[in-house]
Amino acid sequence: MHRPSPIETRLAAELAEARPDLVDRYQAELPGARAAVLTRLWRALAHEPLPWVARRVRGAHSLALWLADGRALHGPRADPYATDAYVTAVRLDGEAYDDPARLMTDLGWPHSAGFAAELANSAASLALSRADREFSAEDPEEWPDRDWEWEQRVVDGHPFHPNCRSRPGFSAAEQLAYGPEHRPVVRLETVPVAAGDCLLTGDWPDGLRDGEQLLIPVHPWQRAHVLKGGSAEPWRDAHPLMSLRTLALPGGPHVKTAISARLTSSVRDISTYSIGAAMTLSAFATDLASRTDGLLHVTRTLGAVTADSPDLAALLRESPEVYAAAGERVLPVAALATTGLPGSPSWLAEFTRLALTAGLRLLDLGVALEAHGQNLLVVLSETGAPLRLVYRDLADIRLSPARLRRHGITPPDLTGRLVTDDEATLRRKLFGSLVAGALAGTAGSGPALATALETAVRHLPATPDLAALLEGPLPAKALTLMRLSPEVPGDQWAALPNPLADTR
Repeated sequence: MHRPSPIETRLAAELAEARPDLVDRYQAELPGARAAVLTRLWRALAHEPLPWVARRVRGAHSLALWLADGRALHGPRADPYATDAYVTAVRLDGEAYDDPARLMTDLGWPHSAGFAAELANSAASLALSRADREFSAEDPEEWPDRDWEWEQRVVDGHPFHPNCRSRPGFSAAEQLAYGPEHRPVVRLETVPVAAGDCLLTGDWPDGLRDGEQLLIPVHPWQRAHVLKGGSAEPWRDAHPLMSLRTLALPGGPHVKTAISARLTSSVRDISTYSIGAAMTLSAFATDLASRTDGLLHVTRTLGAVTADSPDLAALLRESPEVYAAAGERVLPVAALATTGLPGSPSWLAEFTRLALTAGLRLLDLGVALEAHGQNLLVVLSETGAPLRLVYRDLADIRLSPARLRRHGITPPDLTGRLVTDDEATLRRKLFGSLVAGALAGTAGSGPALATALETAVRHLPATPDLAALLEGPLPAKALTLMRLSPEVPGDQWAALPNPLADTR
């Protein structure tokens, strides 16, 4: 069925130059990588409100999609919370497709050609990531001690986005040099900008100043591909984290840089709005987290700067490691699947209770976190028990002035997209990222998620937000619809089957 895509062929040729020892492994990983991307795409076709799908007919083990143009798609029943690559092929009008890019091309929907290229890039890059996979066993005694080592264990990227590993504009050599799963050390650079031409909030260290100039850390990929021309100097070695453009300085803070490339859905630059709001938001969120009785900490923003451009900006943030005591480990929730811990129903239920307790408490106070598996971290004891949570990256949370005032809390002096009192928006933000994202990705399947939720919610205080979680469909970002309708601004949403529906 499969014909190698131009992107797969190009990446193989580049790999033959950069790492010839990986070529055979890369080729061997391609079928599984295509299946992983196809599984994510099939989830979207099965559950997102796509206007080109007229009707869905679900059987005991199969799913039929009747398209608006009269064609039919057939495949396996789609578990919206499964993380295994269980879809190896689907049939469009009887023809089998094992390549998600070719399927999207032949569907011929608006913007499908561009999305198909992203899917091909995702599958090829995922095969490369898996070909270079290397991490220790699930034994706690073999677990990493440093935060960036945990981030390197997350090989497959986003558990539900078809663009889970899409890195357009990155050659094979650049993926090996900058992708965290390849375990590189990246030499950050600095670009000098006159202080009067910058917006600076917070403290900027002396080591990033030169007289009347501020030195803005930049990623070498950004320097080569976007910031062409001008002066730059080597600065510090750093370890890339899951987001690729955020890096850990050994013994120091994390540095969030701008990479003006579309990774998964978004172009990863840093807006002037985010820089201007950074310190106000950090101080407020840190204070609010203290109301969770130690369940959750928020990493503080130390300083943020932009040269009046989303392509030349940086943010310094404290490392989550500061919230781990001796013998404890702090790791992104996305890395939990590499520990084996979620295989224990009791452990998964306890972690779910911890995450929901903290998330719902903050939501009730007036803050909806974007608590997906990258932003949300968990502190584990020496034996692997979940102790507390750490949250990082406040750029996409939502604040409700009405809820805050109801609790006697003065809202921060912020305006714009971060601020809303709309109940649906607030709940979508938390439930879509935490439950349909972090918890679902950790559980790995609908039945496992349902069991964990059913156990955890017994111990939660009854609130209108909890009732909304229990009673309705579960919101999740319609990630494929968003890529196929770029003319529609903002997030679009799918309503997934409530995993608790069969347990109540």
